[in-house]
Amino acid sequence: MGSEEIKVFINNLAVNHQVSSSTQNQALNAILYLYKNVIKKEIQFVDGLQYVKRIKHLPTVFTRSEAQKIINELEGVLQLFIKLLYGTGMRLSEGLSLRVKDIDFDQAQISVRDGKGEKDRITILPEKLIEPLQEHIKKVKNLHDKDLRDGFGATILPYALERKYPNANKEFGWQYVFPAKTFVYNNEKKLKFRYHIHE
Repeated sequence: MGSEEIKVFINNLAVNHQVSSSTQNQALNAILYLYKNVIKKEIQFVDGLQYVKRIKHLPTVFTRSEAQKIINELEGVLQLFIKLLYGTGMRLSEGLSLRVKDIDFDQAQISVRDGKGEKDRITILPEKLIEPLQEHIKKVKNLHDKDLRDGFGATILPYALERKYPNANKEFGWQYVFPAKTFVYNNEKKLKFRYHIHE
């Protein structure tokens, strides 16, 4: 079996089996890997492949009234969290990993760290959410103060910041805006800490 047979097989996936473009690419790469690393046979350039066109899917977006219905079914911290995601355009993971220091109430904005493509960006903080978020953060501060009194209160810092700033992991600014009710234990760092709420 050589280049011609590989071409027939890959084109058959696209034409007769209507696989996705990623499945077609995976199959081609698997065959090329097999030949190069297992069979130890050099394959010439495979010409004449019929590539599957990537389909662009439009995202499903809730109408304003649909979003309001969902929000009205929630309460407490969860409702505030969903309102924040909806009002700022943050993704779920971005909202979960939000730290206290990333919220600027004076400028009514939020710094989103390591967003899509590992890029930082600034997003607006809706005026309606400023007061409830401030009230929520007061409760988070009380919880953090209690954790410190109980001998806890440290958190996991991103990258190598713990080595650069040894005491920063206990600072309130580095705590999660939406902390979990219970602690988790990190074996690597030998640290019992409060992670963010579960997704």
